[in-house]
Amino acid sequence: MHRRVFFFCSSGCSWSRSPRRSVVLQPDYSRMSAEIFDKNKTIDLRRKHIGPSCKIFFSHDPIKIVQAKGQYMYDEKGQRYLDCINNVAHVGHCHPDVVKAGAQQMELLNTNSRFLHDNLVLYAQRLQATLPAKLSVCYFVNSGSEANDLALRLAWQYTGHKDIITMDNAYHGHVSSLIDISPYKFHHSDAEQNQHVHVAPSPDVYRGKYRGEHPDSATAYADEVKDMIQSVTNKGGKIAAFIAESLQSCGGQVIPPQGYFQQVAQHVRQAGGLFIADEVQVGFGRVGTHFWAFQLQGEDFVPDIVTMGKPIGNGHPMSCVVTTKEVAEAFMSSGMEYFNTFGGNPVSCAIGMAVLDVIVKEDLQGNALRVGRYLTSLLEKQKEKHPLVGDIRGRGLFVGLELVKDRLKLTPATAEAQEVIYRLKEQRILLSADGPHRNVLKFKPPMCFTVEDADLVVEKMDHILTELEEALGLTSHHALSVENESSKRKLPTDDHGQQHHSGLAHSRGDSQGVPQRAKRLKT
Repeated sequence: MHRRVFFFCSSGCSWSRSPRRSVVLQPDYSRMSAEIFDKNKTIDLRRKHIGPSCKIFFSHDPIKIVQAKGQYMYDEKGQRYLDCINNVAHVGHCHPDVVKAGAQQMELLNTNSRFLHDNLVLYAQRLQATLPAKLSVCYFVNSGSEANDLALRLAWQYTGHKDIITMDNAYHGHVSSLIDISPYKFHHSDAEQNQHVHVAPSPDVYRGKYRGEHPDSATAYADEVKDMIQSVTNKGGKIAAFIAESLQSCGGQVIPPQGYFQQVAQHVRQAGGLFIADEVQVGFGRVGTHFWAFQLQGEDFVPDIVTMGKPIGNGHPMSCVVTTKEVAEAFMSSGMEYFNTFGGNPVSCAIGMAVLDVIVKEDLQGNALRVGRYLTSLLEKQKEKHPLVGDIRGRGLFVGLELVKDRLKLTPATAEAQEVIYRLKEQRILLSADGPHRNVLKFKPPMCFTVEDADLVVEKMDHILTELEEALGLTSHHALSVENESSKRKLPTDDHGQQHHSGLAHSRGDSQGVPQRAKRLKT
């Protein structure tokens, strides 16, 4: 029996943690029962008053969440759901230390950041200490979209150039300037691509142009960027920046090959441009081995601009852009004053410092490494067992599981992925699917996720995949024969020396033969 220590917060929920890091939460059911409307009324009002483009998870049978703690969310009936997707609640939903820090500062002062306040400079100092020394100047804003939009402004001003290179399937935010550089969005709309935006191939070594069997995929993908720069230059354009998520999230949990960013940065800087690393989804220790995901590329790689969001405030709306003195001074030389009314306000900075404190106090970066390794090992065993599992990839608590109907053709198992997430929802486990074919199951849970949580998710997933494969007529013998074929190749290794299998050939294929139940709506 493990001793548990309970921490009580003002909401009436208790937070307990054992030496094995498991979290036991006791929600205040009286507060849950005090919902204002019943679920159907809430749905009706949402349809009436909320824009129809504002989509919701599990749209045909949405969940009404009224409370959350740690890695758990609770509906209006008090039913508990394990949250495997909420990278916003980075240190755990409603962490008492974060809640307390925000409430205490709000009782004292919250005001325009144009007044002097110690919280702003204290937080900037602490945040900079986690980054390479070159990155020393902070601009605080309110969302990842604001951060990336400001990063583009910095690059345009510093270089005097207009052209931006982005990666295929990338997503950087919802404001107009970012939709232009987010193929994840504009490929699915009728919008005409901005003539100053150029799309480089995603460095996907499983499904992309250069795969795991390629002798130097990092150089091959970087050369694509080099050729693109030359093409832009030949047409009279000039590169202002290359922007990339350090690990692609919406694009399908893509892990760039090591050395790719260094080579791209060299080509971009030679053309007079800057390198922008988007850490909005993957920063703050999520990858386990490092605090920032761009550091996976090696100590010799330092971006010119880093953007942050989501986890920085554990759900509080704040974000940041960090850059060099040279870039910041060039931005000032434009003569246009920059200020952000709420960016870096005292409450936001108090919350940001509390998040940093919790990451250290509870060793959440170490937990991401340990639990992430454990989760990945469980999923690799599922790959050995289930022919639907094509690839496992990730770092720390950022893991993707790609489902395919044929491991040689890489036929996307899109309907099957949707079926898995809906069936998991019925088991009160929340997971999502993404990627260009919506066939990649995404794990990016709160950082307090445990080995027990990993066991539960994979156990349920195992049963669901077994039933789907039986309906499809797929067998483990088929999986093993393909596995034996791919094992003849030299496989790339990750930071831990573990090998990961990649595909051999690519065909979009079709989704014929999908069991009737698998025809679900997208989340």
